[in-house]
Amino acid sequence: MVHIYQLRRDIVHVCQRMYQRGYVAANDGNVSARVSDDRILITPSGMSKGFVREDQLIICDMDGKVISGNLNPSSELPMHLMVYRERPDVNAVVHAHPVVATGFAVAGIPLAQCVLPEVVLTVGAVPVAEYGTPSTEEVPESIKKYIQNYDAFLLANHGALTVGPDVITAYHRMETIEHFAQITLVARQLGRVNVLSDEQVQKLMQVREKLGIKGRNPLSCQGCTASCPNRIASEPRASSGEGAASEDDVVGRIVSQVLARLGK
Repeated sequence: MVHIYQLRRDIVHVCQRMYQRGYVAANDGNVSARVSDDRILITPSGMSKGFVREDQLIICDMDGKVISGNLNPSSELPMHLMVYRERPDVNAVVHAHPVVATGFAVAGIPLAQCVLPEVVLTVGAVPVAEYGTPSTEEVPESIKKYIQNYDAFLLANHGALTVGPDVITAYHRMETIEHFAQITLVARQLGRVNVLSDEQVQKLMQVREKLGIKGRNPLSCQGCTASCPNRIASEPRASSGEGAASEDDVVGRIVSQVLARLGK
């Protein structure tokens, strides 16, 4: 296990990176790391990630009890604890609200197509977990049914969550899904998304195995064909009622909102 002093440095570094890249605003987001089998280190509640210091991080046990620290732990502590209980291989959790990935989460559209080789190799499919009220047990419950098979998640109407064997890897997965979301959005606007074939996906999975890339990746099935067990995850949530918006309409609105936020 990494020394706690290094974990503190890594968490603060990742918090600053998220703030600088616009993945969080105000006091959004939270980061944690496993210190031991029964202890985690987590960011404090109500504090901008761009300004958090190493001495402000909180140590909690697996029941959520504060062991060390003068501040309150993140209100999303239950979500982090659930991940660590369910995934012994996970040593770090990152939660943020990157703009484009969160736009897909709001639209209920998972990032599940096999499009970019780098994403297939490192992250795989990114499902949308059902909406849960932030800071309640609803959020960890919504993620629990996906946690065994995925390392990255979109949280409906909320944001994104990534996990990993260490803090830096978990953060890099957050960068990857936001980059993936941006490229997917542009391709959709251009009117064409070329999906990798089954053969191309299988070759990538062989490369992944040779490189020893760890993590959960359900794309080891048959790519994006109708026979793929991951097919369900790649379908947008159905809308109800007359005049329901199509997926293209939803994506178009996301583009307009993103461009407005970027001042273009």
